[in-house]
Amino acid sequence: MIAPKTIQEVYDTAKIEDVVQDFMPLKRYGSNMKGLCPFHNEKTSSFVVSPGKNIFKCFGCGKAGNPTTFVMEHEKFSYVEAIKYLATKYNIEIIEKQLTEGERQARQVNDSLFVVNDFAKDYFQEQLFETDRGKSVGLSYFKNRGFREDTIRKFSLGYAPAGVNNFLKYAESKGHKNEMLEKLGLSKNNRDFFRDRVMFTIFNLSGKPIAFGGRILQSDKKAPKYINSPETEIYNKSKSLFGIFQAKSAIGKLDECMLVEGYTDVISLNQAGFENVVASSGTSLTREQLRLIKRFTPNLKILYDGDKAGIKAALRGLDLALATDLNVRICLIPDGEDPDSYLQKVGATAFQEFIDKQAKDFILFKAEILLEETANDPVKKAGVVRDIVSSIAHIPDRIKQSMYLKSCAKMFEMEETDLMGALNKVKEQLEKQNRTKKAASQRNQSAKIADPTGFPSMEPGQHGGEVFDKKPGPSSKPKDEMQEKDIVRILVSGGDQAFDEKQSVAEYIITNIADVISLFESAEYQLVVNDVQKRLKDKKEVSSKYFINHMDQKIAQTAITLIQSQFDMSDGWAERDIHLQTQKMPEFNFTEDSMDALKKFKYKKVNQLILKNQELLKKSQDEDDMKSTMTYLKVDVKYKAIRSQLAADLKIVIAPFMK
Repeated sequence: MIAPKTIQEVYDTAKIEDVVQDFMPLKRYGSNMKGLCPFHNEKTSSFVVSPGKNIFKCFGCGKAGNPTTFVMEHEKFSYVEAIKYLATKYNIEIIEKQLTEGERQARQVNDSLFVVNDFAKDYFQEQLFETDRGKSVGLSYFKNRGFREDTIRKFSLGYAPAGVNNFLKYAESKGHKNEMLEKLGLSKNNRDFFRDRVMFTIFNLSGKPIAFGGRILQSDKKAPKYINSPETEIYNKSKSLFGIFQAKSAIGKLDECMLVEGYTDVISLNQAGFENVVASSGTSLTREQLRLIKRFTPNLKILYDGDKAGIKAALRGLDLALATDLNVRICLIPDGEDPDSYLQKVGATAFQEFIDKQAKDFILFKAEILLEETANDPVKKAGVVRDIVSSIAHIPDRIKQSMYLKSCAKMFEMEETDLMGALNKVKEQLEKQNRTKKAASQRNQSAKIADPTGFPSMEPGQHGGEVFDKKPGPSSKPKDEMQEKDIVRILVSGGDQAFDEKQSVAEYIITNIADVISLFESAEYQLVVNDVQKRLKDKKEVSSKYFINHMDQKIAQTAITLIQSQFDMSDGWAERDIHLQTQKMPEFNFTEDSMDALKKFKYKKVNQLILKNQELLKKSQDEDDMKSTMTYLKVDVKYKAIRSQLAADLKIVIAPFMK
């Protein structure tokens, strides 16, 4: 664990403009800097770096953050890896917090496993390039596959010699214990596990070798064609993708990942310019692998062989991809070919044209495949329809659902209305399941009665809604995100500013909303407000710098997005020393801004409380509970008096039916 002191020093030292320019060029734009976004394709610069605020923001794709989050996004580092990277860049000593004995031992084991694997990788590569047998057998194999030497080195390909224990003896002579070699699957029963095979190195996201795959070179019916490292503390095959380290930057840049089945498919396509390609390494596609892909892009193109095995593999992957909410297209390579062989056969240009033309949307692909198997059997066809409709029901986008229904109606020669009816039934079942879960959750929450002396504390989601253009009712839904956003924007951008001689802006706001914080509709905004409340209680400063460098990435991301608004005052104004004439500059307007935002926020919330109280009032009247009825009537008068005063301050006319 990295000590907080080191993390704070990194935050205090790292400059966003320095960090970003290590990876891409920037041009000065007033007080800010701009460049082409590294996270999505664009022709016009929408990526803005603000040295003064030490943050970046892309107004094209929406990504925003500080130096640490930029490194995490660009290099796909973990938080700890990003901190270590920046500490190294700025020559900051990395002080690590004392670990428990169990944590210390686990880290030592993991570090040792990486070291041994790195040693093995170098050994296999040296055998490939420096020994006669390696060059004549291993290197010849790779070159016959069409791999250039730079590609071979890029993927750290190698050769394991044919001897019984050549690697084992060499490793032990260099101080590596056989126990560790066996743990990694590099040796077994005092013999080398990989013998006379070409070697493929599997890396993790950070570029550390975590496992190996070995392919046999001579025909041997007794020996498997491929053998792989066993699972260890650093290697879980269901969570790993071959080629992910080499492909991660291209996947993010192109906003698409291509998935194939084999090692050589990845290497061949990468060498031909298709750098955004990974493989599941012969294993069935897993949910964890799909989630790993989604960290880089929501768009996945699967290239599988066109035989029955390839089709079945594709269908298995489709169901998982749907559950992971990926946008998937399927392209089947002509029967008898695989991506590598077909690329070698037709060339890169024709290959690109083929996959662009043949790639099909996953729902339509599944429908076509299943429809072929029905052989016009009405019962089987009905089953296929139900299967496809069930898949469509899980798609959150209604427009996409509609388009799929239209396409499937034509394909199945059915009326679209019939499919819509079936879809609605499935959705009703799903909604019923969700309602049952929600009701069970709500039953566990205690009901809280309104306090007529102020704003009662009620659980989020347990209050009524606010309406302006229709009569209130129990089904009304509050839509207060804009007011909540405004409150949080002021807290993160100017919470440390003085409201008056006695209190800061943050203190003023939190004091005035303390009783209604639980009514926040936005979970992300409530998270920030709760954090501010706790920080003030601990008598700590609430500043924009604190939020930008917050340890909780959700809070940091929310703050940065609000601080670096798309509607910031033009940099050209600052360059020409232009100032607002009719009001204060934004950074000096926090007092008025806070008061206005607070009134709007309270006005929204008091409407919610009025509606909730009216529901309770009606219930008490229906049950002839006179004591409760009188209490709720008093509360109603109190709330409406507060609302009337706020409406007068905000110059809002209250509709007659709301009085």
